[in-house]
Amino acid sequence: MKRYPTVLLFGLLSLSSQLAHADVIDDAIGNIQQAINDAYNPGSSRNSDDDDRYDRSRESDGRRYDDRRRQLEERRQRLDERQRQLDDDRRQLEEDERRLEDDYER
Repeated sequence: MKRYPTVLLFGLLSLSSQLAHADVIDDAIGNIQQAINDAYNPGSSRNSDDDDRYDRSRESDGRRYDDRRRQLEERRQRLDERQRQLDDDRRQLEEDERRLEDDYER
């Protein structure tokens, strides 16, 4: 009498493990089929969504690049203006020194 429940339990376990393996294999086959379909049908919605995300990412990267480039250019202009002011101050200082020397020599 104990043999019958043991055989039944063993049979159920072996069937359930085979069904679990079949589900994994079925999922893998489905993923492979989807990859093949995506490769041969570039106009599918999945690829266009990926392309849209890629395009939006590139646009935002482009905007960040342009913003950073503009900031650097503005900084360069400010530095150039400061350099011009320093050059003017240096010329004024040299002129003042020359006058002082001229006045001292007299």
